[in-house]
Amino acid sequence: MTGETPTAERSPYAAAGVSIEAGDRAVALMKQWVDKARRPEVVGGIGGFAGLFDASALRSYRRPLLATSADGVGTKVAVAQQLDKHDTIGFDLVAMLVDDLVVCGAEPLFMTDYIACGKVVPDRIATIVKGIAEACVVAGCALLGGETAEHPGLLGPDEYDVAGSTTGVVEADEVLGADRVQPGDVLIAMGSSGLHSNGYSLVRRVLLEQAGWSLDRQVDELGRSVGEELLEPTRIYALPCLALARHTATHAMSHVTGGGLAANLARVLPTSASAVVDRSTWTPAPIFGMVQQAGGLSQDDIEQTLNMGVGMVAVVAPADADRAVAVLTERGVDSWVCGEVTADPAGEVRLHGSYGGSA
Repeated sequence: MTGETPTAERSPYAAAGVSIEAGDRAVALMKQWVDKARRPEVVGGIGGFAGLFDASALRSYRRPLLATSADGVGTKVAVAQQLDKHDTIGFDLVAMLVDDLVVCGAEPLFMTDYIACGKVVPDRIATIVKGIAEACVVAGCALLGGETAEHPGLLGPDEYDVAGSTTGVVEADEVLGADRVQPGDVLIAMGSSGLHSNGYSLVRRVLLEQAGWSLDRQVDELGRSVGEELLEPTRIYALPCLALARHTATHAMSHVTGGGLAANLARVLPTSASAVVDRSTWTPAPIFGMVQQAGGLSQDDIEQTLNMGVGMVAVVAPADADRAVAVLTERGVDSWVCGEVTADPAGEVRLHGSYGGSA
């Protein structure tokens, strides 16, 4: 499987658990997928010490600012490992990177990945990279390079972790953020695809350990197994959000990750304003209620951990609220008006009402 030489002929490095041959095989298998995640500015291919991107494309900008973000998937990878299903985790990685980047209005240009594993299994590594590359296509960025590191003794043979970084560009006078937000602005919620990639330490403990659910357990309310629900890929909002910024007076955006909706939305509010979010404007998917019930969690606890069905929020001028929803709907993103910015100088985000209008 790994192409290693017989034990008597193995190098000391191989005897320590690191297979250079397996690494080379993994690179060969992933090449076809990396080639699909290209942009015209990419120079060369994989295999070098560094990826090259033609920056002359930035000459058309008046004052280009480079934006960057770094992130990982977190303990969601443990679910992928338990199910031996590795083709979707790359979407989670790319989403965590580019959806952080786009909130300032930056277009993702390229990303690099880092995969650490206990043992390089070429087919598994190639499958992970396949997901990353396919997600890059969805996000409109190039997969410029990466690293696969074998860490025997630190990670088990079937364990791995994935992380990455991305770089984008935005015009200096088009950067989105708190300085643009005004009282009266409207909050546009964008539906999540599920849990996304945050809170999995809690979700796994509550559902799998405390409640004793197995990943292959079929749940009628979910319409699929627990494992399939937990591995639902994170939605990638990058291109729809860039279109939103082009076609509407969008002032800020907030990627709802760790900390939940209120904490992340507060990051893009000026100190002179607050925001009110109306829970009755949407109904979270069943998985959120299941986690809350199984863990006996308060509403505050669940809302501070999970996205509760909203993966991104845009702050737009009130005159463009309908147009914003239309732009996102045209691009396949469920969206709706969920609240507004107020003149309260407390700088807080208040959630009121009950989800779905229920009592």
